[in-house]
Parts: sequence; structure tokens; C-alpha cells
Amino acid sequence: MTTPKYFSSIIAFFERHHRLPSYQEMMKLTGFKSKNAVYRLVERLIAAELLIRDHAGKIVPGRRFLTVPLLGTVEAGWPSPAEEELVDTIGLEEWLIKNRESTFMLKVSGDSMIDAGIRPGDMLLVERGRTPKNGDVVVAEVDTQWTLKYFEKHGQQIVLMPANKKYSPIIPKNELNIAAVVTAVIRKYHT
Repeated sequence: MTTPKYFSSIIAFFERHHRLPSYQEMMKLTGFKSKNAVYRLVERLIAAELLIRDHAGKIVPGRRFLTVPLLGTVEAGWPSPAEEELVDTIGLEEWLIKNRESTFMLKVSGDSMIDAGIRPGDMLLVERGRTPKNGDVVVAEVDTQWTLKYFEKHGQQIVLMPANKKYSPIIPKNELNIAAVVTAVIRKYHT
């Protein structure tokens, strides 16, 4: 599917401002003289799944808004000949987020989960309302303090386990609220 004309300028605006342009701003970006022309462009972008209307009717990024080319696989074991071919394009949001309304991001501080591959500065995608299973990494409020740990249930007792030997397991004394389950860890290697 080809990308409609003017979409790259909408992407550039989104990357600069972290929001979609208004119809008035789209008129300036595209050089259109009327909001009706912008409306028709928006409808084409919706048909292409680049934009969608949310439950309130507001225009928001669609499942194909930010896609990245998928060029194949890379061997993590023994070296093998590389073959680069465009296999598909994939939207990172579509791949990482199953329930958009319940998902949000948190930035990691501290090193209690470092042996789980979660480091200070990493970004986490977490989902509210998901029932945690043993071994899930959760965001929890324990006795009025927030933490990130492995969830373990032993009978009726819940234990929050760190992934760093410097830290001890946490057994809630009075109160425990599992706020969210971690669904993805995002790390940027170079800025």
C-alpha cells in the first residue's frame, strides 16, 4: 500500500510536537486552501490505517502510523551469510501494544531488576488491569512505596522478587496494589 502524499510532513510535525497537527496546521503543512481538502486527506489516511478516530472522534495515530521495514532475521549464534530483503513493514506500536487504552510508559530508575535485563534509563511499556502470573514483572505499590519486581505467589502469600542479589525479596506487611504488568522493555543504545 502506498503512503498518501503529504503524510511525511504530518509525521515530521508529529515527531517535533509529539501530537498530530490540527486541521488549520495541516492546511499550512500541505498548502491546501480549505479545511474540506484537509478533511479528504484525513479520510484517505484513515482508509490507509495511518490515522484513526478514537472513541471521542479525535484523530490519533493509526496502527500503520510509524512503521519500520522488517528486513529479515539475524543469527545470534554462529555467523551466517547475510541476506537483506524487505520482508514486511511493522508498526512498533502494533507489535508491542495489545491494549492501547490500558498501556502506558514508565522510565526505570534503580538497579534492582538489572539481572532481568531491565536497566536504569530503560523505558517500560506496562499494562493496567492485567492479572499477574508467577514470573511476571510488575509495578507494585507496597505499603505506600512503589517498586518494580518479579511477581511470585506462594499459596496465599505474594512475594515481590528482585533480579539483583544486592536486594532482598519484599513481602507486603499491610498493603499491596499491583498497578500494572510489564509487557515490553525499550532500550535506546545511541542517541
